[in-house]
Amino acid sequence: MNNFRSSSLLAALATAASVAAHGHVSNIVINGVSYQTYNPTVFPYMADPPVVVGWTASDTDNGFVEPNSFASGDIVCHKAATPAGGYAQVAAGDSISIQWDTWPESHKGPMLDYLAACNGPCDSVDKLELEFFKIDEAGILDSSSAPGTWASDVLIENNNTWLVQIPKSLKAGNYVLRHETIALHSAGQVNGAQNYPQCFNLEVTGSGTEVPAGVVATELYTTTDPGIDVNIYVSGLDYQIPGPALISGVASTVEQVSSAITASSSATVGSGSGSGSGATTTTAAQVTTSSASQAASTSKAASSTSAAKSSTTKAASSKPTTLVTSTRPATSSSPTTTAATSATKTQTGDVAAQTLYGQCGGANWSGPVACAQGTCTEFNPYYSQCVEVAAAAVPAPDSSCSLGSSK
Repeated sequence: MNNFRSSSLLAALATAASVAAHGHVSNIVINGVSYQTYNPTVFPYMADPPVVVGWTASDTDNGFVEPNSFASGDIVCHKAATPAGGYAQVAAGDSISIQWDTWPESHKGPMLDYLAACNGPCDSVDKLELEFFKIDEAGILDSSSAPGTWASDVLIENNNTWLVQIPKSLKAGNYVLRHETIALHSAGQVNGAQNYPQCFNLEVTGSGTEVPAGVVATELYTTTDPGIDVNIYVSGLDYQIPGPALISGVASTVEQVSSAITASSSATVGSGSGSGSGATTTTAAQVTTSSASQAASTSKAASSTSAAKSSTTKAASSKPTTLVTSTRPATSSSPTTTAATSATKTQTGDVAAQTLYGQCGGANWSGPVACAQGTCTEFNPYYSQCVEVAAAAVPAPDSSCSLGSSK
């Protein structure tokens, strides 16, 4: 009986760990005010979830959108996403700090941000008609040794936050902010890239006059884009960030800094014309410092990069991360991908072993190599992962996230 209870507890803990293996945006911060976003692991099980600024999505497993779904509505704001019921107000020229609950270091890739005008209330907009224009992007920072230092590494080192500036010239109105990272650890295999789009409703204020042209989300990427179909396990990678070009007049990204939260606010409900209401609660400042300067200082591939400009956010604290991005064209030759094998290691059930969907091997890996649940399966020489036995039988790009489970 004790063995049964121990096994059940271990399985429950491993299942919880599988959800936490990836992540989602927990809140956004504008000038020190924090707004809650949609929690896909909690809200679906609530009888009356709160109205928030983040779009609802069916990713209870913190899963991803695969390249084969680029032409579907899932790529807009995640799986089966529907508009948020509320919004946050931000002035053109101000910055938004986007806080993830967690992000795995192995899931390296670019960070991207888009805006789309709702041309009316965003809470009832047709997501397939939104035309997104890119306002921020960052890719590989140091490619001197595989798999390199990426914008996702800066996200992690900056307390899992990403700062994006709303263009100063943007016309006042209602917009959807589409924030995204693309995990490339299995992108050298067919359908292996993993897109994690997250969307938030905004009311932008100011005297700007521009609404840049955009494209619908189903046309942002293709499965054969060099920034999607790519092997990151080669040194000297010349990575091309996917998607349309940045709009004119904006830097590729802003200086990455953490933010101090001085108050929290509920989402404003209404048309976005100032008729809605949202409660604000002042709290003690929670200053989050960053240790991310190391990532910037190791950017040795900066010969064709540009230093990002300082953010104008009013909630910025000390220790900024200087982010250097590269948008150089991809090399003419396609990266060589070694076919994944089904090499496995013995499952031990030891509590000190790796949890389900955690990394359990790969070049220079020094962590656990046995799995508390599932089987350690090699997907490439640099990455092995604890996956369920049925999934391990047919290796595929990050089985933790695919093969029907989207984890």
